[in-house]
Amino acid sequence: QVRFVESGGGLVQPGGSLRLSCAASGSFFRMYAMGWYRQAPGKERESVATITSGGITNYDDSVKGRFTISRDNAKNTVYLQMNSLKPEDMAVYYCNGDFSDGTTVRRANWGQGTQVTVSS
Repeated sequence: QVRFVESGGGLVQPGGSLRLSCAASGSFFRMYAMGWYRQAPGKERESVATITSGGITNYDDSVKGRFTISRDNAKNTVYLQMNSLKPEDMAVYYCNGDFSDGTTVRRANWGQGTQVTVSS
């Protein structure tokens, strides 16, 4: 079973920075696009940033210029560098990815995520 385990969240003041990490574990043939998502209380889960296996990135407009997604294909790990954090960035952050099990391309179940709290 493929799992994504997030880490790196915490409490930070507005304007501060955090770096999230997410490692994929389990058996899979190939990992394709990976991404970060977030869910704030009372809101739907939304996409924050995605990155293809070739390094092409895409960001939600709300984080452009502040967040940077990167990945280490050898480690099947994706990172999210978050700078200039705002209170509205506060949410549980999740990662997921499209992977091949040799026959189909699919996603894992959502993990527990990592809480990001932005508050003074």
